[in-house]
Amino acid sequence: MSLKKLYYNRPMRPEVPANVVEPYPIHLHDEVIAGFSRGSSELGIPTANIHVTDSLRALEPGIYFGFSKLRCRRELQPESKTSVKGQKINFNYGQHLKKKDLEVLPMVMSIGYNPFYNNKEKAAEVHIIHEFLDTFYGAHIELVILGYLRPELDYISKGMC
Repeated sequence: MSLKKLYYNRPMRPEVPANVVEPYPIHLHDEVIAGFSRGSSELGIPTANIHVTDSLRALEPGIYFGFSKLRCRRELQPESKTSVKGQKINFNYGQHLKKKDLEVLPMVMSIGYNPFYNNKEKAAEVHIIHEFLDTFYGAHIELVILGYLRPELDYISKGMC
């Protein structure tokens, strides 16, 4: 069985807590923006980057968990935009998403500076635990952050353990 199949077919963790405590839940609405284009291409972990809002800026760097829901934006025309690294990104506004892609899905979210890459600004990267067949830059994303998993860590390499 492929690593991809093992990843997407494993049991979901962590369990949703019986009681959510302050400051959670944190509700966010945003659009999926272009980031550094490292999640999928370099690390094999596709992420949906979002703007760092005041509520995210106030959180400690680390990994958080919760749920997400995407909505396509059919009123907008697909267009090409430039990423932070100068790459051309196809903003299709989620218009290629399937019905199963638009369900409420579990997610983990990295909020921080990505020490391995020495980022100077705080970033917010959502990994939706689901296998998407296409990108969805520009789609609307709604998040509910339910809790904190662990601090942000530095890694010694991009390779798998």
